[in-house]
Amino acid sequence: MSASTEALPVVVIGAGPVGLAAASHLVGRGIEPLVLEAGAAAGTAVREWSHVRLFSPWSELTDPAAEKLLAPTGWVRPDGGSYPTGGDWAEHYLQPLADVLGERVRYGSRVTGVSRAGRDRVVDAERDRQPFTVHLLHPDGTEERLLARAVVDASGTWTTPGPIGADGLPALGESAAADRVSYRVPDLKDPAARARYAGRRTAVVGSGASAFTALASLASLAEEAPGTHAVWILRRGISGSTFGGGASDQLPARGALGLAAKAAVDAGHASAVTGFRVAAVEQTPEGTVLTGEDGRRLDPVDEVIGLTGFRPDLSFVDELRLALDERLQAPVGLAPLIDPNQHSCGTVYPHGVRELSHPEPDVYLAGMKSYGRAPTFLALTGYEQVRSIAAALAGDREAAERVELTLPETGVCGGAGLYDEPAPDRTGGGCCATPATPATLRIGAPPAVGGGC
Repeated sequence: MSASTEALPVVVIGAGPVGLAAASHLVGRGIEPLVLEAGAAAGTAVREWSHVRLFSPWSELTDPAAEKLLAPTGWVRPDGGSYPTGGDWAEHYLQPLADVLGERVRYGSRVTGVSRAGRDRVVDAERDRQPFTVHLLHPDGTEERLLARAVVDASGTWTTPGPIGADGLPALGESAAADRVSYRVPDLKDPAARARYAGRRTAVVGSGASAFTALASLASLAEEAPGTHAVWILRRGISGSTFGGGASDQLPARGALGLAAKAAVDAGHASAVTGFRVAAVEQTPEGTVLTGEDGRRLDPVDEVIGLTGFRPDLSFVDELRLALDERLQAPVGLAPLIDPNQHSCGTVYPHGVRELSHPEPDVYLAGMKSYGRAPTFLALTGYEQVRSIAAALAGDREAAERVELTLPETGVCGGAGLYDEPAPDRTGGGCCATPATPATLRIGAPPAVGGGC
């Protein structure tokens, strides 16, 4: 990298929790960040689920480097034991942090492409000596190109929810039924949402905490609006782990949510359809009919809520040489640690720059984006990722390759920390213990302490 390239900023894509944490760590290292946010405010994606309460308490949702930047402003972290909603997180932490970063955060800047200046992904010649070129689209339609010394993509996965089709593709007729299918947990405090679901039959497709949230919300609405009913579509059967850990869940807020979903079924506000894999969505005069791969046709419903997980949008980084796992679309060094086929709970240990590196130097996927299609992620994990990345970019390899993270005593299990995604079909369950005190570990090797399930 040339001296002129080193003088360029590090572009961080996304002004969400991990993107702003990355900027905070870079500032602390004396490196100038430039955060590009497509929306009009910090935490645009978080604000879209502002009504949903997180499983992690405030004590696990703020980054140490960010707190150092906020402290001189008089900012005080909210009660560490309380559980904020997405709206609380954005209002009381993300936006104040973005305000402190000031002009280092640019809103209305949608990244449409990242490459090496003058080099497409095929060209080898002097590739690593070229800065990154970042293409932007602004709300008024104007385009812009920026140069960067490195790129941290913390854009998340919120904008690309999974379809309800069982094969990972939209079911036949799903796109045509777009006005009847939603991919978000409804905010039933919103009059328009209440009108959409009150007194109506709604199919909820998914088996994770997002589905639990929707079921519990619709059950509450049913108490006020007779005729409101949820049809819960599960690709697998109901077992002892279907509703999570319940009262024994190491994340109490998540356990309570599972119990609320079970109560909705027990009370008759929701009925479960098991072993049903959606193949088609058909619009009929009586309503929307879902057909399964086994030929079953369900009774018509008025609305469908698909909560089958999220996936990364890799379209704008396609010109970069990324090494991604063929299944999870996560960095190949990280994928074995988060593979839901092997890790059914909190067996993922903290990781950093080594697991997140690619053949293309100085480009990193961080936060939810780094997990690809894996359903479990903690904000604390993302903060540790960007701490390590910032250290590496500063040339402090020793700091980059050690882990310094205080993990919660409740364990790193499930999808706590950010808006939860349902786990893929699998059997098993339980939770695994994690260190309750700061651990200094060599990245790339399992921690010396751990627990059994």
